[in-house]
Amino acid sequence: MAGVPSICPTLVYRDAKAAIRLLTEAFGFSQVAVYEGEDGAVMHAELAYGNGMVMLGSSGSGGAFDKAMQGAGPSGVYVVVEDVDAHHRRAVEHGAEILMEPTDQDYGSRDYMARDGEGNVWSFGTYAPQV
Repeated sequence: MAGVPSICPTLVYRDAKAAIRLLTEAFGFSQVAVYEGEDGAVMHAELAYGNGMVMLGSSGSGGAFDKAMQGAGPSGVYVVVEDVDAHHRRAVEHGAEILMEPTDQDYGSRDYMARDGEGNVWSFGTYAPQV
Protein backbone atom coordinates (compact mmCIF):
# COMPACT_ATOMS: atom_id res chain seq x y z
CA MET A 1 0.00 0.00 0.00
CA ALA A 2 2.57 2.55 -1.16
CA GLY A 3 1.68 6.13 -0.30
CA VAL A 4 -0.80 5.11 2.39
CA PRO A 5 0.30 5.83 5.97
CA SER A 6 0.17 2.76 8.22
CA ILE A 7 -0.37 4.78 11.40
CA CYS A 8 -2.51 7.90 11.74
CA PRO A 9 -2.67 9.60 15.15
CA THR A 10 -6.28 10.53 15.83
CA LEU A 11 -7.19 13.38 18.16
CA VAL A 12 -10.40 14.93 19.47
CA TYR A 13 -10.61 18.69 20.07
CA ARG A 14 -13.15 20.93 21.78
CA ASP A 15 -12.39 23.43 19.00
CA ALA A 16 -11.39 21.31 16.01
CA LYS A 17 -11.51 24.28 13.63
CA ALA A 18 -8.91 26.14 15.72
CA ALA A 19 -6.76 22.98 15.77
CA ILE A 20 -6.96 22.73 11.97
CA ARG A 21 -5.90 26.38 11.65
CA LEU A 22 -2.89 25.85 13.95
CA LEU A 23 -1.81 22.62 12.27
CA THR A 24 -2.05 24.08 8.76
CA GLU A 25 -0.86 27.64 9.35
CA ALA A 26 1.78 27.18 12.08
CA PHE A 27 2.93 23.61 11.49
CA GLY A 28 2.55 23.30 7.71
CA PHE A 29 0.05 20.44 7.47
CA SER A 30 -2.09 20.25 4.32
CA GLN A 31 -5.83 19.93 4.67
CA VAL A 32 -6.91 16.78 2.83
CA ALA A 33 -10.53 16.52 3.97
CA VAL A 34 -12.89 18.14 6.46
CA TYR A 35 -16.40 16.83 7.01
CA GLU A 36 -18.75 18.91 9.13
CA GLY A 37 -22.04 18.02 10.75
CA GLU A 38 -25.19 20.11 10.32
CA ASP A 39 -24.20 22.12 13.40
CA GLY A 40 -20.80 22.99 11.91
CA ALA A 41 -18.84 20.66 14.19
CA VAL A 42 -15.93 18.86 12.55
CA MET A 43 -17.03 15.24 12.35
CA HIS A 44 -13.78 14.08 10.71
CA ALA A 45 -10.73 15.80 9.27
CA GLU A 46 -7.58 14.50 7.62
CA LEU A 47 -4.41 16.60 7.56
CA ALA A 48 -1.25 15.44 5.81
CA TYR A 49 2.43 16.17 6.39
CA GLY A 50 4.93 14.45 4.14
CA ASN A 51 3.79 10.83 3.83
CA GLY A 52 1.99 10.91 7.19
CA MET A 53 -1.44 11.96 8.27
CA VAL A 54 -3.31 12.97 11.41
CA MET A 55 -7.05 12.61 11.75
CA LEU A 56 -9.14 14.72 14.11
CA GLY A 57 -12.65 15.72 14.99
CA SER A 58 -14.76 17.70 17.42
CA SER A 59 -15.37 16.36 20.89
CA GLY A 60 -19.01 15.99 21.77
CA SER A 61 -19.96 14.51 18.40
CA GLY A 62 -21.33 11.41 20.06
CA GLY A 63 -19.46 8.96 17.85
CA ALA A 64 -17.80 5.82 19.18
CA PHE A 65 -14.28 7.33 19.08
CA ASP A 66 -15.47 10.52 20.76
CA LYS A 67 -17.06 8.43 23.55
CA ALA A 68 -13.91 6.32 23.94
CA MET A 69 -11.78 9.48 24.24
CA GLN A 70 -13.91 11.10 26.95
CA GLY A 71 -11.68 12.04 29.86
CA ALA A 72 -8.50 11.19 27.97
CA GLY A 73 -5.53 13.46 28.56
CA PRO A 74 -3.39 15.21 25.98
CA SER A 75 -1.42 13.20 23.44
CA GLY A 76 2.04 13.58 21.97
CA VAL A 77 2.80 13.35 18.25
CA TYR A 78 6.24 13.34 16.58
CA VAL A 79 6.61 14.68 13.03
CA VAL A 80 9.76 14.35 10.90
CA VAL A 81 10.74 17.65 9.26
CA GLU A 82 13.72 18.47 7.05
CA ASP A 83 14.52 21.98 8.35
CA VAL A 84 13.74 22.20 12.06
CA ASP A 85 14.78 25.84 12.37
CA ALA A 86 12.61 27.03 9.48
CA HIS A 87 9.69 24.96 10.77
CA HIS A 88 10.17 26.44 14.25
CA ARG A 89 10.26 30.00 12.86
CA ARG A 90 6.95 29.40 11.06
CA ALA A 91 5.37 28.05 14.25
CA VAL A 92 6.57 31.06 16.26
CA GLU A 93 5.30 33.48 13.59
CA HIS A 94 1.84 31.94 13.94
CA GLY A 95 1.83 32.12 17.74
CA ALA A 96 2.42 28.46 18.61
CA GLU A 97 3.36 27.83 22.25
CA ILE A 98 6.95 26.60 22.14
CA LEU A 99 7.95 24.16 24.90
CA MET A 100 11.51 23.50 23.74
CA GLU A 101 13.54 25.60 21.30
CA PRO A 102 15.37 23.76 18.48
CA THR A 103 17.94 21.58 20.22
CA ASP A 104 20.61 19.19 18.96
CA GLN A 105 20.07 15.80 20.62
CA ASP A 106 22.73 13.27 21.67
CA TYR A 107 21.29 10.73 19.21
CA GLY A 108 21.87 13.06 16.24
CA SER A 109 18.45 14.62 15.78
CA ARG A 110 17.55 18.30 15.98
CA ASP A 111 14.14 18.76 17.60
CA TYR A 112 11.74 21.29 19.05
CA MET A 113 8.43 20.92 20.89
CA ALA A 114 5.20 22.93 20.84
CA ARG A 115 1.82 22.61 22.53
CA ASP A 116 -1.48 23.13 20.74
CA GLY A 117 -4.38 25.04 22.25
CA GLU A 118 -5.79 21.94 23.94
CA GLY A 119 -2.62 20.58 25.52
CA ASN A 120 -1.35 18.10 22.93
CA VAL A 121 2.43 18.15 22.55
CA TRP A 122 3.81 18.24 19.01
CA SER A 123 7.49 17.36 18.52
CA PHE A 124 9.20 18.18 15.24
CA GLY A 125 12.65 16.89 14.36
CA THR A 126 15.07 15.33 11.96
CA TYR A 127 15.09 11.87 13.56
CA ALA A 128 13.42 9.54 11.07
CA PRO A 129 12.89 6.02 12.45
CA GLN A 130 13.11 3.24 9.88
CA VAL A 131 10.67 0.34 9.70
